[in-house]
Amino acid sequence: MTENKNPAPGFRRNPNKRMTIAPHDKTVCVKADELEIAVTEAAKILRETGCRDVLYIPFADINFACLEQTRTRAHSPYKGDATYWRLTGAGRPGGDIMWAYPDPYDEALEIKEHGAFYAELVDIEER
Repeated sequence: MTENKNPAPGFRRNPNKRMTIAPHDKTVCVKADELEIAVTEAAKILRETGCRDVLYIPFADINFACLEQTRTRAHSPYKGDATYWRLTGAGRPGGDIMWAYPDPYDEALEIKEHGAFYAELVDIEER
């Protein structure tokens, strides 16, 4: 049996909590104000007890030229420390629209180098 090198402390405190990460079977397109931020056929869907499902897009399929990393940080006892991005460009900068876990706990390694978007701040189309 493989021992976790960086286990999520949240699961030790809450053993009934469940989190699954699986390939998403649809093409996903993310837009903000008609600006295409990401298109992928390799999204992953994270399902977590007590939370809405979240699509994670590979960094390779995200247009980082229109995003700027912010100073916002957050911590999840199940996934790790998150960093955030906002839109860039004239008249665009506003609040955070995307987050990622650059060094996730072992249980969330499948979303490393993937970003997730706030569904209420962008248009997420699935085909």
